[in-house]
Amino acid sequence: MLACALGCGVPASPQEAVPSPRIADVSEPEPWSDAWILREGERFLADTAYRRAALERSLVNPDNLYSRQRLASYGLGDRRWDRLPQWNPRTLPVTADLAAQLEHDEMPAAPSDRLWDGIEPTTMEGWVALGRKVFFGYPMRAEVYMEWGLTKPAIVDAVGVERDADGNIPGLVVFVDVDREVRVGITCAICHTSVEDGLVVEGSARRSFDYGRLRLEYFADTGAWVDPGLAKRMATWGPGRADVTEDDDEDPVTIPDLWSLRHQRWLTQAGTIRHESPLALAIRQETQLTDSNHSMVRPPRALAWALAMYVYSLEPAERSVARSLPGETVFDDHCGSCHANEGYGGRVIAASKIGTDPALATGRGRGTGTYRVPALVRVADGAPYLHDGSVGSLAELLSPARLQPGYAAGRFGAGAIPGHTAGTDLSPEDTASLLEFLRTI
Repeated sequence: MLACALGCGVPASPQEAVPSPRIADVSEPEPWSDAWILREGERFLADTAYRRAALERSLVNPDNLYSRQRLASYGLGDRRWDRLPQWNPRTLPVTADLAAQLEHDEMPAAPSDRLWDGIEPTTMEGWVALGRKVFFGYPMRAEVYMEWGLTKPAIVDAVGVERDADGNIPGLVVFVDVDREVRVGITCAICHTSVEDGLVVEGSARRSFDYGRLRLEYFADTGAWVDPGLAKRMATWGPGRADVTEDDDEDPVTIPDLWSLRHQRWLTQAGTIRHESPLALAIRQETQLTDSNHSMVRPPRALAWALAMYVYSLEPAERSVARSLPGETVFDDHCGSCHANEGYGGRVIAASKIGTDPALATGRGRGTGTYRVPALVRVADGAPYLHDGSVGSLAELLSPARLQPGYAAGRFGAGAIPGHTAGTDLSPEDTASLLEFLRTI
């Protein structure tokens, strides 16, 4: 009855209403080909035991909070998250007109159209198109800070809530929440799009977004109570960083680009998830949307799969700059053993070997003892660098000066910026060549 009461529009049964037909098992598709991924999608949608097994294989450290929550809640058939009602929300993007209403503290009328028409795509192109709707339109939660902030346009502009050339705000929606209230919500796009010359760049990290400052401005204006320790930590986040882990906002990380995720074999900066199958990413998306909506509802599983397919499709525009051959040689010799896949990303490495701040890698939330080698696609546009955003430029990353105790130019104050010493021992000529090459990928 809960599903009917919420008006979700999709049955609450653990089994989907109309399972997708299976592809005849004539030959084994090549792993990571579209055919193989689509076959895995059929299993994801139809087979609870297959999903559960994929979850268990994907969790690198079953004892961190992220893993323990999912092992206790996901893929259990008739229990916990599988029993939650599926939520297909009524939602609208925050256009310039809606933003103007919200600025005057006038909540728009309830949207009438649901995000999804309930029809499962049959092609990769169809899944990607549906996933784009999820990326921009599915509320991760009602966001009181944004709802308040839109009444203070100078503040939301100052904290990096970007608008496109038409005044629309990617990443914000007006939607009917599960309690039937019309609310402002955030979607994946609030962190993983940017606006350049008025155009939305899908998959690019929102490096101007200072979520910590937005929250602090809300607390200051409304007088709402905030734990002093949490307030102190949020004040240190700065633009392009946020804490979405499960251990009390103790380890903010740089918002990442989503380029070349299909080629990465670990997910999250701490390598929390083995990405041996697209089910790992789809489960990540499904459980993230469930958890962020306070475990009251879950997305229709087709939407979680579609979101994963959309993320796989994200690639930046081609560079028009010619490659620096000397720099490419320097990269191959000094960086290529770690940054080895098609997106110039790679394996996980022990945090103690990397030498950067170990808080995320060893934290209770998602700790694995490791950090993932990030993809370097569009790395020249990716400042700040390292998982915690402690390095402000590529030149600083490659400079031995930042490793010295007397270094005074760091983003977070005076003192050494330790770790990731690779490239700091190059000659000036090789450093210049490497920087030139990195600006082309």
